[in-house]
Amino acid sequence: MELETLCKNAKAAKYEMNRLGSDKKNAALKKAAAYIKEAAPEIIAANKLDLENADKKGMSPALKDRLKLDEKRINGICEGLIQVAELDDPVGEVLDRFERPNGLKLEKVRVPLGVVGIIYESRPNVTADAFALTFKAGNVVILKGGSDAINSNIAISNTLRKALADSGISPDAVCLIESTDRETTKAFMQMKDYVDVLIPRGSAGLIRSVVENSRIPVIETGAGNCHIYIDESADAAMATDIIINAKTQRLGVCNTCESLVVHEKALESVMKKVADALKEKNVDIRADEQARLSLDCNAATEEDFAKEYLDLIISVKTVKNIDEAIEHINRYSTHHSEAIITADEDDAEKFLKEVDSACVYVNASTRFTDGFEFGFGAEIGISTQMLHARGPMGLKELTSYKYRIRGNGQVRG
Repeated sequence: MELETLCKNAKAAKYEMNRLGSDKKNAALKKAAAYIKEAAPEIIAANKLDLENADKKGMSPALKDRLKLDEKRINGICEGLIQVAELDDPVGEVLDRFERPNGLKLEKVRVPLGVVGIIYESRPNVTADAFALTFKAGNVVILKGGSDAINSNIAISNTLRKALADSGISPDAVCLIESTDRETTKAFMQMKDYVDVLIPRGSAGLIRSVVENSRIPVIETGAGNCHIYIDESADAAMATDIIINAKTQRLGVCNTCESLVVHEKALESVMKKVADALKEKNVDIRADEQARLSLDCNAATEEDFAKEYLDLIISVKTVKNIDEAIEHINRYSTHHSEAIITADEDDAEKFLKEVDSACVYVNASTRFTDGFEFGFGAEIGISTQMLHARGPMGLKELTSYKYRIRGNGQVRG
């Protein structure tokens, strides 16, 4: 379909969505889950084509893991759709209510954002997740996936559209741009007359391109150069467990730890044990000169401290105190997720207050930055900016608000 026609259809569906009640939306989401489960063989077959193309391109194992769909992940998609159906509908929630001296009665009420455009890369589960959340929040979504997952995305979106049509709802509540060329992506970013907000989800390069080229308002979601700071008082066993989880549980996701910051007094007592555990997992440690005196590892460059590896590589920076740690993190962070491992409550509170990231942890893995883990159901992404949302974006983050004013004949003097 021609791009502008697709966007016009989406805008027309926006006004139908405004009239949908919670019960009808929930029933459609549950039907979509049932249809995805039924279509699992066809979706997995389409995904196999994408994986074969990935092999031909020499895609890394971490990125192939993000691309892969199997029965377990299909079941996860279905579970996500059902969970979103069971969440409270934010649309219509009264956020504030007050009366002016002249008798005007005002209400501040949640409303959908409208038409949400999402540009993303090789994660086909995003197709269903994005639909579920935007739909439940009363929005229409236009999806622009990458070429790596195009066959999977088409199979999933066609199934979702069929579920909507069979529920008596416009299938244009979810639209997939099937063209994968860059010119179409650039043209999509100019569709301000039809699209209310654009959300890029993927690499730092993708996000930067959208921010720099879009005429549509953008919500930035994170590339993740996530840090963990090993404080002087950190427990070695706890630090090892948390860092191994944060670095190695899943490499190709934005909440993976990419950088360690270590108090110089914890190099021998804690970091050596952490390093041994990382090496057992085949992690390439790249450290500053001071850390290399204690650790048998490679040298870090300035570029290493700022890099989102999405690979079995981690950087290490040594600091004299927590102030240096916070300064280093705020300088190199992508403002996604950072953690401190400490037994010192004052240091913990200082870290929570002064680190400028969307999610800041004490004694826990950065891998918890996830809409599902936060209880939001599926997520649309992790916003790393200040406006209008920050952190995992669930249903409420996919709404705006308007004021409803009731009078009885007032005029302004």
